[in-house]
Amino acid sequence: MAGPVDWSNRIGRRLKLRDLYILFAVDQHGSMARAAARLGMSQPSVSEVIAKMEETLEVKLLDRGPRGVQTTRYGRALLQRARAAFDELNQAVRDIQFLADPTIGQVRFGCPESISASLLPPVIEEFARESPGITLYVHQIPTLTLELPELHARRIDFVIARLNKPAEEDSNHEDLVLEHLLDDEIVIAAGTQSRWARRRKLSLGDLVDAPWIQTEEGSWGAVSIGEAFRRAGLQQPRTSVVTLSVHLRTHLASRGDFVTAIPRSVLNLNAERFGLRALQVQLPARPWPVVLVKLKNRTLGAPVDLFLQRLRQHFGHMAKRDVLRAKPTPGFLKN
Repeated sequence: MAGPVDWSNRIGRRLKLRDLYILFAVDQHGSMARAAARLGMSQPSVSEVIAKMEETLEVKLLDRGPRGVQTTRYGRALLQRARAAFDELNQAVRDIQFLADPTIGQVRFGCPESISASLLPPVIEEFARESPGITLYVHQIPTLTLELPELHARRIDFVIARLNKPAEEDSNHEDLVLEHLLDDEIVIAAGTQSRWARRRKLSLGDLVDAPWIQTEEGSWGAVSIGEAFRRAGLQQPRTSVVTLSVHLRTHLASRGDFVTAIPRSVLNLNAERFGLRALQVQLPARPWPVVLVKLKNRTLGAPVDLFLQRLRQHFGHMAKRDVLRAKPTPGFLKN
């Protein structure tokens, strides 16, 4: 760049939102021809728009090559800020729609399956009764880390996450705001008809050779189970299946002798339906934080604020009730 850019005389008059949208398309498709086809424009028209933007900003936004184009660091910097601008405009439109009719709107968020299969349904049921015109878009997103590309790309408003390690240990936390909602915990569960559930006395040592359904390495469940066996001086249990799917874990456990580690909330809210029982074995105390994750300095719309009010209220009540506490199992003794 030759010097500081005068916003009012150069960018404000010459750089248009339409131009940024075209740059987004080129960046996404890696080709001016493919972007032109997607936008219903001619390739020369797309090339002309990009050339004028580069002239205005006095930097090269794209590197052209025989195999297509690549966005330069200047282009990536522009797109990062432009994405926020488009998001703010989109939020403004949603706010205007909500002001015009407070009964309609959209909320887009993500969470892991272990949240949508346990903690989330009662919140959605209550909110749908109170605000039937607001549509909830729920995306299944694993939260092993805080990388969360959908959130950073502003395709969703927020994430309900299970922290698998302290946020400060995750390199992706810098531009995020985390709000603690409640603490869950890990329990070992098996089907009510399994040989494990029928035993009156059970220890971790008895489960070393059990067919375990584990979650991925680094997840809270895998770390908790590994720590429990190490503390007991036992070898790690035999793993038969590795999956993050709550439905697959509960389905397999309910049908045979599989053993798995699942959140207390999933077990307590679904034990009867899935035919599961918590095995009375001691695990190290490891509260499992459930947090609300948002982007820093991002303004969310009124429908989102309305849903988050209901979410916080319900999770607060849930944390105080026995939903996340151990329930006594008749006929079974603790070790």
